[in-house]
Amino acid sequence: MRKNTSPAEGTEDLVYQCRLPLSSATLDLVSGLVRGHLKKIRSRWRKLPPGRIALIVLAVLRHDQRLSDMAGGNGVSASTVRRWLLEVIELLSARAPRLDRALKEIARKGGVVVLLDGTLVRTRRRTGDENRQGVQVGAVDGHGP
Repeated sequence: MRKNTSPAEGTEDLVYQCRLPLSSATLDLVSGLVRGHLKKIRSRWRKLPPGRIALIVLAVLRHDQRLSDMAGGNGVSASTVRRWLLEVIELLSARAPRLDRALKEIARKGGVVVLLDGTLVRTRRRTGDENRQGVQVGAVDGHGP
């Protein structure tokens, strides 16, 4: 018996479109970062232009699309999409403020609650007479006051 591993006749990759709720400013920012990065590393070419790379990466980040799905629909490999994803994350993280500067800015603006580890702390808003000034609740490490 022979094992047949070839696809059936007439089967082709299907590509579907979906709406990506994204501002043009975000797309311009990320594509500009990619364009600048390519110029900095003196990359001669990429399979797709920077705007398309930015769109693919933002779709992966926004909708958690599988890399292989995005790759197949755009004619690149999943490892290429993964490389683009890691490059864009690195470029965006380089633009982020350092933690000590961000905390100073929050304190300067009068912020009283800072969550660093993403822990959701359930709170109940005080109303009426219970809503008094000076009551501060803060969590720096997510473990509460």
